[in-house]
Amino acid sequence: MDSGNIAWAVTASALVLFMTPGVAFFYGGLVKAKSVVSMMMMSFGAMGLISVLWVLYGFNMSATEGVWDFSGNPFADFALADLATGESANGDLLGVIFGATFAIITVALISGAIADRAKFGSWMIFAGIWATVVYFPVAAWVWGGGWILSLGDEIGLPGVIDYAGGTAVHINAGAAALALALVLGKRVGFAKGMDQPHNVPLTLIGASVLWFGWFGFNAGAEFLAEGMPGVGLIAVNTLVATAAAILGWLVVEKLKDGKPTAVGAASGAVAGLVAITPACANLTPGWATLLGVVAGAVCALAIELKFKLGYDDSLDVVGIHLVGGLIGTLYLGFFAIDTGLFTGGDFGQLAVQAIAAFGVLIYSFVVAFILGFAIEKTIGFRVKNEDELAGIDTAVHGGEGYKLETSV
Repeated sequence: MDSGNIAWAVTASALVLFMTPGVAFFYGGLVKAKSVVSMMMMSFGAMGLISVLWVLYGFNMSATEGVWDFSGNPFADFALADLATGESANGDLLGVIFGATFAIITVALISGAIADRAKFGSWMIFAGIWATVVYFPVAAWVWGGGWILSLGDEIGLPGVIDYAGGTAVHINAGAAALALALVLGKRVGFAKGMDQPHNVPLTLIGASVLWFGWFGFNAGAEFLAEGMPGVGLIAVNTLVATAAAILGWLVVEKLKDGKPTAVGAASGAVAGLVAITPACANLTPGWATLLGVVAGAVCALAIELKFKLGYDDSLDVVGIHLVGGLIGTLYLGFFAIDTGLFTGGDFGQLAVQAIAAFGVLIYSFVVAFILGFAIEKTIGFRVKNEDELAGIDTAVHGGEGYKLETSV
């Protein structure tokens, strides 16, 4: 592997790893001041647990030998002893760390749906099992030779396009988030406007870190290609779709509520990043710009669904990641370079995109619901109401996010 590719692989992996603290900042600013430690710990807990599981057996599961295999054999090379000593160890291990960062952030994203009311230990149990039975196999389906990667060839249609994780990351996490929101139920006093973000600058910092890291997220896999020919297009699309989504969200917010907000701008940026993830290498910049506008506008409306349908997705993981992931994945069916319905192709691309998107959505939702329900009915997933009302940082973690000293 060329030294430039190696350098980019390490850099991109570091960028994507940094995105999980970005999620922690983004989510942390949106919750109550007395819940910020709990919220951020769910992301950092995922960093610790999922990293270890990925190296022990997750990477082994992320590539299949047969198209219709559920996953790879988790014990084929436990803890990567053989991989680390093989002739191609250097390049292979770069793939390990890059893949690990995707697994980590996918799990961390789910936590926003259960903010202010989840036990940390129960969350960690859920995270470990869900990663094992959902994320690791889905990664194999999408990128590791599984049925989604091979779907087009199997049914005589164009191949599924998901360059950086619209299905494996965002739809996957968003569906699991919806399941957990239903299992844990509504927060005490759930209503529109019940809780205001306690630290808007922290949320903006988080969104900025995410945008920064997302260039590694979207373009990182180019280290596998000689000369990295797709980096330029991916980088431009990551910039412009995100920028356009900010505008789309703010316009809807202005028309709907009368004022464009800072949290709206941050949320719009994330919605654009989510939508461009699967499409970053397969759209011209003009269509990427339109995708951003659509994602920002639609997600700004989609976050209201929880009030209409009665589920409490605390930090709008469903409205941004599930909806944004669906938009970006299905949009390729219309505008993907050469194969989209309006760019030289036919309905085939849309068909395979939809099969992949809804296949992952249904599988992730069902497994997450069963797993969350089992945890809730055994050891309990939700904190006591009195701890929720008081703020769960002290009750769960024995500390507070802010210590205000008063003079005597």
